[in-house]
Amino acid sequence: MSFHGQITDPADAHRTAAPARTLPVYDARRLTDGDGTATIVLDDKAYQLRITRAGKLILTK
Repeated sequence: MSFHGQITDPADAHRTAAPARTLPVYDARRLTDGDGTATIVLDDKAYQLRITRAGKLILTK
């Protein structure tokens, strides 16, 4: 598997790598202000983002 347009398989060396697209990065702990929950709104609908004790993310409507 290659990341960021890097060619790792010599058989793929003839292919032109697509430019890497930079995606925004958000720290879930900063989004939740330390209490482990945040509300995210999309198209006037609210979703709850929660960090579990096991360190996993759950997004619910």
